[in-house]
Amino acid sequence: MSENTLNDSASMFANTFGFLACPLSRDISNADVVAMGIPYDLGTTGRSGTRFGPQGIRRASANLRWEERRWPWDFNVSERLKLIDYGDLEFPPGQSESMLATVSATATEILQQGKKLLSFGGDHFVTLPLLRAVHAVHGTVALVHFDAHTDTYEESDKYDHGSMFYFAPREGLIAPQHSIQLGIRTEYDVPTHQFTVLDAATVNDNSAQSAAEHIRSVVGDRPVYLTFDIDGLDPAFAPGTGTPVCGGLSTDKALKILRGMRGLNIVAMDVVEVAPSYDHADITSLAAATLALEMLYVIAS
Repeated sequence: MSENTLNDSASMFANTFGFLACPLSRDISNADVVAMGIPYDLGTTGRSGTRFGPQGIRRASANLRWEERRWPWDFNVSERLKLIDYGDLEFPPGQSESMLATVSATATEILQQGKKLLSFGGDHFVTLPLLRAVHAVHGTVALVHFDAHTDTYEESDKYDHGSMFYFAPREGLIAPQHSIQLGIRTEYDVPTHQFTVLDAATVNDNSAQSAAEHIRSVVGDRPVYLTFDIDGLDPAFAPGTGTPVCGGLSTDKALKILRGMRGLNIVAMDVVEVAPSYDHADITSLAAATLALEMLYVIAS
């Protein structure tokens, strides 16, 4: 990261263009982690607006710069990881195939250089081309998926944010037997479902440590793709999203579970479905930015 990122002299409002106000650059040669925005929401089935998610997350992340060591960690992440913000990917409006090709090609190039990738959606459909890129470099991976929905719906359209994890196993991108979904609280076909599910009630009724241990038992030592749909959080903590569902996780519980994932081989991650226009006071964007920062600490630890 830049020298003045995440310290008490950093401004929370001036020149905060990149995530955590880190440098905006397409030169990733010296980076450990590359942040990248994907402003796409044509796969949305409910309220649109997640194309503005990346800029909302970046803007809210400025509020996280003042704390040199993110509580409760005992180190400064910028001393262990160099972060570059690649900016947003561009593709012609309304052309989903162009988005798929652009995301897959760009993400593959970044991952082939040995970098870890932190992506900001956009709706959750962007995870499919990201997984294709991860597969090209790391092979079949385990999926750790926070969400209110399983996104395994066969009847979904070709471009649909509810279909990614129907297609991904069939393309060999993820190993369902080593994948887990947390926070689920909407209908899915339980008898035929391939993934381990910790529904929201189960997660809420038990400790974060219990959830983290369950993740570890399912994932094993495989490379991991971590995806966090912001509607995995309860709308009280993340109202700014397209398909909010009551009864979700608190921000505190989600952060504690993420901390429990230390030591896993996370090769890429995303935070998706932030729709700032349905938000108030940047609550959702701040939650997303905080979750993303926590992911960086997990990797750095």
